[in-house]
Amino acid sequence: MDEVSRRLSFDEWVSLFGSATRSLAHLEMRDGYLVDYEDERYKEWVAGGRTGVLPREDHPWWNLTADTVARGVSIRRARIISEPVSEYIAFEHAGTWQNVEFGEQVRWLPRGRASAIALPGNDFWLIDASRVLFLLFDGTGRPIGRQLSADDDVVALCSTAFEQVWRLGTDHAEHRLRSC
Repeated sequence: MDEVSRRLSFDEWVSLFGSATRSLAHLEMRDGYLVDYEDERYKEWVAGGRTGVLPREDHPWWNLTADTVARGVSIRRARIISEPVSEYIAFEHAGTWQNVEFGEQVRWLPRGRASAIALPGNDFWLIDASRVLFLLFDGTGRPIGRQLSADDDVVALCSTAFEQVWRLGTDHAEHRLRSC
C-alpha cells in the first residue's frame, strides 16, 4: 500500500472522482471527524442549539458530487454509528440532506447491528470496485493521511464490508437518530 502522510487536496479529490467510471462507495466508521473547513459550521450549529437541519452550504464539494453523478457514476455513502449518537454524528445527520440533494445515496447503520461484519481498520472510498483509498485520522478525528491499494484481497474485503453495511443500513430519508 502506498501511504501519503497528508490529506487530499481538493484537486486530488477531483482527480479521484474523475477516475471513477461506474461507482464510488464510501464507508465511514468514526463517531467524530474534525475537519478544518467544517469547524465554523459545526460551532455555529452547536451555538444554535443543535437542532434542525443545517442551512445550505456553498462548497465546491457539491459541484464535484453533482458532476460525478451526472456522468453516470453512482455515489453511495454508508455510516456506522454508535447509539446514542455523538454530537458530531447529529451534526453530520443535520447536513446529510445536501449529500442526497446532490446525488449521493446515504445509509446509516447502528454499530450494534455491524458486529458480525468483517470491517477494515479505516474509513475508505472504493473506486469502481477495483481500488481502495483508505483515509487515516488522528485520535481527535483530524485527517492525517491516506493509503491507496489495488490489492485484490483488500478490495474484496472492502467491497464485501461495504455491501453488508449497505444491506443492513437504513436510508437517510427513513433514519431517525437516537440522541443522548
